[in-house]
Amino acid sequence: MNINEKSSATPAGRRPIKARGSRWAAGIAAMLAGVPVKPNTISIFSVVFAGIAGACFAATAWPRAASSASVVAMLFVCGALCVQMRLLCNLFDGMVAVEGGFQTKSGEIFNELPDRFADALVLIGLGYAADVFRFGMELGYVAAVLAVITAYVRALGAAAGAGHHFMGPMAKQHRMAAATIASLLSAVAAFWSWQGWVAVAALGVMIAGMLVTIARRARRVVRVLENK
Repeated sequence: MNINEKSSATPAGRRPIKARGSRWAAGIAAMLAGVPVKPNTISIFSVVFAGIAGACFAATAWPRAASSASVVAMLFVCGALCVQMRLLCNLFDGMVAVEGGFQTKSGEIFNELPDRFADALVLIGLGYAADVFRFGMELGYVAAVLAVITAYVRALGAAAGAGHHFMGPMAKQHRMAAATIASLLSAVAAFWSWQGWVAVAALGVMIAGMLVTIARRARRVVRVLENK
């Protein structure tokens, strides 16, 4: 059975991703497995890309960079690309591990822990880009903390026997989609010096969405446990 055939199943505890069943994803995963590139290495690279994204976002507030709209725009575009590369790493580490047969005993650690750092790097970097607002930087840190809590509620539910619940409206893929859209809009807004306010708005939406997500997941976990 090849990777493409195995990708149709989604084991319990695995985030459902539509792209996992696509031919292009299966082809790339098969290529990575054939090298072979270990899934844990791919997981670590997700943090590297997230770090570059966060650094690009933060650099837009650096006085020398901020003086040039073109430089700011390029930094935001680079950040958006790196956010997407982070998500691709998240896709392929699981595919290479599960469908490619490279699962390890420590795989779950590498699957979860790098994600928490990656979220923080992207969101904190976006907070520095929101420096036009008095508490813009703090918004980034608040978003990073809420991202960890969102994942914690899911993991807590699984540990308690309620299973994994990946519902949104601001799960990981939604947060990264929001960060990507915000960075691309900021790249355009940079030519009118509005990029900081786009970052503020994006962080505000993400924070509100994560609060709702935490509440929904906690409620679902409690309901499942009480109905057992």
